[in-house]
Amino acid sequence: MSERRGGPPSSGPLVFLTGASSGIGAALARHYAHQGATLGLVARRADKLAELTAGLPGTHRCYPVDVADGPALAAAAADFMAGCGVPDIVIANAGVSVGTLTEFAEDLDAFDKVLRTNVLGMVATFQPFVAPLRERGSGRLVGVASVAGVRGLPGAGAYSASKAAAIRYLESLRVELHGSGVKVVTLAPGYIATPMTAVNDYPMPFLLEANEAARRLARAIQAGRRFAVVPWQMGWVARLLAILPRPVFDALFARAGRKPRGLPL
Repeated sequence: MSERRGGPPSSGPLVFLTGASSGIGAALARHYAHQGATLGLVARRADKLAELTAGLPGTHRCYPVDVADGPALAAAAADFMAGCGVPDIVIANAGVSVGTLTEFAEDLDAFDKVLRTNVLGMVATFQPFVAPLRERGSGRLVGVASVAGVRGLPGAGAYSASKAAAIRYLESLRVELHGSGVKVVTLAPGYIATPMTAVNDYPMPFLLEANEAARRLARAIQAGRRFAVVPWQMGWVARLLAILPRPVFDALFARAGRKPRGLPL
């Protein structure tokens, strides 16, 4: 753990955020820091995390931890609560994506990495905070899923499966915490301009800049939305995808663009 100082102590909300070093996570970190929040920032890449926090106002705690490492993540959560208090918002944003094809044995490792990070990493992020938040009777547990979890996309079996699992997991958690005062928010971004989408060589409709996406996502978090798609246009796309008959969906998407295979990003 390291502590970064960029100004006087904050009286704003306490936010614990994973996947903070780039993309949506970094944009959310910037948004909340400029709103006066005290942040607990988790990311695998210590150098990127240090670079981000050096430019943030306020005092924040940084944890160079992989969310797939449950004990290390639990230790980070405990340190944050001991030093700052029980957070108001916990955002499980860490995620990886890569093109996968089941026919290739070498892609099994990619499936394992994507599912372990995107699903089990989300569970491990929330677990240390559930009891303290329930005891206090307030707070928000926020999971970043994706529109890609609505239907299975070709060449993205691992990613679509992980995001579909995340959506259902968050729904289960939301019902489990119903009436406790703790809100569970599922965020389903569409195409956001991040390093994860930069490798895509196919059209990405309604592509949204990361800082603008963070502003809209934070608004949904503040409102305690059960399920929010950003940008809103992709919400209509998601609804359409969900109701498309299987033969129509299969014919339309069989030739859709595919993310390159390789190491998860």
